Order: sequence, then structure tokens, then C-alpha cells
Amino acid sequence: MVKERGRKVIAQNRKARHDWAVLDTYEAGIALTGTEVKSLRQGKAQLVDGFATVDHGEVWLRNVHIPEYTEGTWTNHEPRRSRKLLLHKREILRLVGKIKESGLSLIPMSLYFSDGRAKVELALARGKKAHDKRHDLAKRDAQREMQRAIGRARKGMR
Repeated sequence: MVKERGRKVIAQNRKARHDWAVLDTYEAGIALTGTEVKSLRQGKAQLVDGFATVDHGEVWLRNVHIPEYTEGTWTNHEPRRSRKLLLHKREILRLVGKIKESGLSLIPMSLYFSDGRAKVELALARGKKAHDKRHDLAKRDAQREMQRAIGRARKGMR
């Protein structure tokens, strides 16, 4: 059997960068059952309402929807069950300190296969206020308009 190489993205949380100010990111493995892996290989998952918590020195991914495997039998998994994340002890301790000290949250940014193993990219993030979101949108629109103007100038248009 041929081993997978590279990174194959399954799902991304595009809304997360709009709603959260990302301070740091971590890569973690996920403890999955067989039917969850098969469902992920079909490219099905939703991270929209997902978050991670630290309970008793372990990190858990909660509220991430991995639909049931269509070919599964009675051994099928529960779609929104809590899944254990695999991180080093010192990473977990660092996360606990930052979460308790600053009031930050752990948000899943993307779910992917890296060399055949399921991984999740976690972001240590702070929630944005409404005025921050408006400011980011205005900044992005101004940047886009500048790029358009540069493109028109290069083409000799006004």
C-alpha cells in the first residue's frame, strides 16, 4: 500500500478569522475511531461551532461535526462526540496558563491529513468586538482598492 505524503485539507473554519483575533496556532493529532477516519477521507466535516477545552490535563475537541460513515454498521460513531487531542504535556501546560491568565479560547482553524494522519490546527484566540470586525473589513476593502488601482495603472488605464 502506498503511503500518503503531504497535506490534504478536509475542512476549514473560514469564519473564525472574522470572529476571532488569532494570537498563536498549534498542530495537534486527534484520537479517532475507524468510521470517523473513513468519513474524513470522504472529505466531510464541519468546524463552525467547534472549540477545544482543557480538562484534567487533557485537551478535548468539542462540537465538531464529523457525519456518520454511510457504509458503517452498528459500530458507527456519534457525529458530535468529544474527541481527545494529542499534544505534548508542556504544550498543554502552556495552553492552560494562557487560557486562565488572559481569557483566551482554543478554536479549531482547519482539519487535515498530514502524511496520512488526521491533524487539527488549533488557534489561541481572543474574541473580536463588532467595531474590530468593521475596522478589519474597511482595511481589507481599502487594500483591495489599492491593488485594483495599481493593476489599472500598470495596464495604462485610469
